[in-house]
Amino acid sequence: MVGLVIVSHSAALAAAVVELAGQMGGGEVRIEPAGGMADPPGAIGTDLGLVAAAIARAAGPDGVLVLMDLGSAVMTAEMAAEMAAAEGDVRIVLCEAPLVEGAVAAAARAGAGAPLDEVAEEARSALRMKAQQLGIEDDRDDRPGDAATIADAGAQEVRLPVRIALGLHARPAARVVETVGRFDARVTIADATTGRGPADARSLSALVTLGVRHGHTLVARAGGPQAGEALTALTALAEAGFGDELIEDGPSGDATAAGAPDATADEPPAPARPPPAPESGSRLRGIPAGPGIAIGPALRLRRPALDVAEAGEATGDPAAERARLDDARAAARLDVTAARDAIAARAGEAEAEIFDAHLVLLDDPLLLDPAYAAVAAGEAAARAWAAAVSAAAATYRALDDAYLRERAADVEDVGRRVLRALTGVADEAITPDWHGILVTADLAPSEAAALQPDRVEGLAIAHGGATSHAAILARALGIPAVAGLGDAVLAIADGTPLVLDGEAGVVEVDPPPEALVARERAREEAGRRARQARERAHEPARTRDGATIEVGANVGDAGEIPAAVALGADGVGLLRTEFLFLDRDRAPTESEQRAVYEEIVAALGGRPLIIRTLDAGADKPLRFLREPPEDNPFLGVRGIRLGLAHPEVLRTQLRAIAGVAARAGPRADVRVMFPMIATVAEYRAARAVLEDARAQLGAPPVPAGIMVEVPAVAVAAERFARVVDFFSIGTNDLTQYTMAADRGNDRLSELLAGPWPPVLRLVAQLVRGAKAHDRWVGVCGEMAGDPQSAVLFAGLGVDELSMAAPLVPAIKEVLRGVTLADAREVALRALDLDDPDAVRAAVSALWP
Repeated sequence: MVGLVIVSHSAALAAAVVELAGQMGGGEVRIEPAGGMADPPGAIGTDLGLVAAAIARAAGPDGVLVLMDLGSAVMTAEMAAEMAAAEGDVRIVLCEAPLVEGAVAAAARAGAGAPLDEVAEEARSALRMKAQQLGIEDDRDDRPGDAATIADAGAQEVRLPVRIALGLHARPAARVVETVGRFDARVTIADATTGRGPADARSLSALVTLGVRHGHTLVARAGGPQAGEALTALTALAEAGFGDELIEDGPSGDATAAGAPDATADEPPAPARPPPAPESGSRLRGIPAGPGIAIGPALRLRRPALDVAEAGEATGDPAAERARLDDARAAARLDVTAARDAIAARAGEAEAEIFDAHLVLLDDPLLLDPAYAAVAAGEAAARAWAAAVSAAAATYRALDDAYLRERAADVEDVGRRVLRALTGVADEAITPDWHGILVTADLAPSEAAALQPDRVEGLAIAHGGATSHAAILARALGIPAVAGLGDAVLAIADGTPLVLDGEAGVVEVDPPPEALVARERAREEAGRRARQARERAHEPARTRDGATIEVGANVGDAGEIPAAVALGADGVGLLRTEFLFLDRDRAPTESEQRAVYEEIVAALGGRPLIIRTLDAGADKPLRFLREPPEDNPFLGVRGIRLGLAHPEVLRTQLRAIAGVAARAGPRADVRVMFPMIATVAEYRAARAVLEDARAQLGAPPVPAGIMVEVPAVAVAAERFARVVDFFSIGTNDLTQYTMAADRGNDRLSELLAGPWPPVLRLVAQLVRGAKAHDRWVGVCGEMAGDPQSAVLFAGLGVDELSMAAPLVPAIKEVLRGVTLADAREVALRALDLDDPDAVRAAVSALWP
C-alpha cells in the first residue's frame, strides 16, 4: 500500500492534515507528518531530518507520495527524497497537489490499494471535486494547456515557476531543450497561467511561442524510463532561473501583471509614428561606446536576395530532397559554429551564447517536422524549409510580448543560413561594398559576426548602452561607436554624411563643410596616434614626467593570451575563470584547472597573472551547484559568498592555483583575487582556505587581493588595506551599486556611462586607504579601457589598468601623452563636478 508524507512549515497543520486524511484512508494507510522544526521543537520551518525520518516510516514496496505546503517545504522534500532514494529501493513521488484536498483524496485512493501513479493523479484532481460541490463550472479538461489533458500513461508532473524578467525566451528555452535531451523521456510543457500548450520540450520554437512571461507557472509532464530524472533536472533549472536573472517583480515598464487582464487588449495599439529625419547640422547625443572619430555616409544592412525558386523544383525523390535539406542544415551548423567562434574570440563567451540557441533551432521539431512532412509529400527541400521558417516566424510575431515577437528574427536568421546552402547563394558580408557608418537599431548575432572593420567606419546604434554586446564588439574591433541615440537615428537616409565621435557620444548629421574639414583633421590625427600606438605597444606606459602605469589585459580563456601579449599587454590583470565551470554537470578537478593555469603562465613568459576565483551566481548560475532562487541575485549569494558556501569548490580551485605557483616557482608572478568581497571577515575566511592549500602543497606565498565592486570596501579601504595584498577595482559593478542602476536595464544606461564623480570619489578614497599601507591598486572594469577615464585613474594614484586586449596600445599611448601632475590635477578637479559630461570636458582640455 502507498504511504503518505505530509510536509508543512507548521507541525500543528501537518498533524491535523494527517488526522483528517487518516479518517478517509482507513487505518492501514501509513500517513506520516513532517511539520515544523526539530530544534526548537515545533518552530515554524521545515526540517530535513524530520522529513527524511517520515519518509522512512511511510516507505513500503508500493512507494511513498509526499505532499508539501509551499516554499522551502518543496526543496526540503526534494533533498529528503534524494537521500531516501540513495539509501534504499523505494519509489517516491513529490506531488504538487493542494495539501489538505490532495491528502484526503490520496488517502482514499491509497486505502483502496491503488498504485502510486494513480494515488498521485487522484491527489492532483482533488480540486475538481471541490469545484463541483460549489457548482463552479470546471472546463480545465478542455483547455489545451491543462496538464490533465496531456495523455501519457504513467507520466510524472512538476510545476515550474518562471521568475526571469523576459520569460521563457530563446536562451532559457534552449537550456530546457538541452536539459530534456539528456534523458530518455517524453516531456511536454504547458503554461498553466494562460492555458497554452502543451508543447514538445524538445522544440525551442514550441516552447518560446507559448508566450511564457515572468510570473507564469509551467506544468512539465514526463513519461518514459528517465522521466523522474528529467523533471528533477528541469526543477533545478527553473530554480536557477533557466540560466537568466531571477527576479520577483515584473520587468520594468510592464504595466500589466502576468496573467492579469489588459483593459486595452481588444483594441489594437495605434501604430507608432516614426520620428522625422534629423535636420542637416543637427547633433544626436548618445552614450560613448567605442572611442574614435568616424566620417562617412550613413549605410544600412544589406543582405543577399534568396530566391527559393532558383533552388530547383522537386526531384520527385523525397529521400533525395530530405538529404539535401539535411546537408544544408549541416552546412548551416558549420556557419553558425564559425560565427560563434568569431564572436567568442572578438567579444568573449558571454556574447557568443546566443548562437547556442541558433544551433538548437537547426534541430527544432517545430521547423523540422513540417519541413520533412512537406518533403515527404513531394515538395522541394528549399520550398518546404522556407514555408516552415515562415510559419514559425509568424507564430512568434503573433505573440503579445514585444520581446518575444523580436525572436522571429532569430528563426529567420537560422532559416536564411539553411536557404543559402540550398540556393547556392554565397555567404556574403551583410554590409555594402562601400565605406560608411552603419546605422542600426542594434546588432543581431549574425550581423555582429559579419562586421568587417575595413568597411564599417563606425556604428550609430539606436538602442542599448556602453555594455551592450554591440558596443563591446565595436571596442574589440576598434570601431568608433555611439549607442543609445534613439529612434531618430533610424530615420537618417542612406548616404547622408555623418560624423561620429565615439568618445563624446555624438553623431553630427550632414554637418557644414568647415565642420567636416575640422573633423577630418581630427580623425587623421587619431589615425596617426593609433598607428603610433600599435608600433609602440610593447613599450611601457610612461607619462611625460616619468611615472609608469602597468597596462594589462582582461581575458576569459587560455586561447586569448597570445593575442594579448602580441598587443603589448604587460600581464593579465583579470583572468575570468568562469569558462572552466559553466555548462558542466560537475566541477572541474584540481588537475584540470591546474593544467589550464600552467598553460597561461607559460604563454605569459613571466608577466604577472591575476586569477580571479570563480565569480558565479546572479547571471551566471552553475549547473552542478543547486542554489535556491533569490529575490535579487545580483545582491545575493554570488562571488566569494558562493565560494564560502561551497568550500570544496573554492578549496579545489585554490589548490590548483597554489600548485601552479609551487611548480613555476620564481619564474611566474601568480596572484589570487577574490570577487564580491564586502567584509574583512569574508577576506580572512577565503585567505585561510588559500593558506591551508599552500601549506599542504609546500607552495611559496601567493599574493591575495580583492576585487572592489562593493562601495563598502572603498569606504573602509584603510581597514581592508591592513590585511589584503592588493586591490583591483571592478568599475562595472562598483558603478552599478553606487548609482543604483541595473547594468541590464537599457533605460538606465546613462547612469552607467561613466565617469561619474561619485564613483571617482570612491576610487580616490580607496587609493588613499591602500597607499596608507603601501598596497597596490588596479582597475579591471570597462572604464579602464576608456582613454579619458584611464587618465583620471592614473591621476588618482592607480598603479595598473586592465582591459580588453585590443585597447591596450591606445591606452598606453594616451598615458604617454600626459604628465602625471596634469592627470592628478584634472582628476582632483573632476571629484567636484556634477556629471560625466563635465568630467570628460575637463579631461579633454589636457589635449590641444
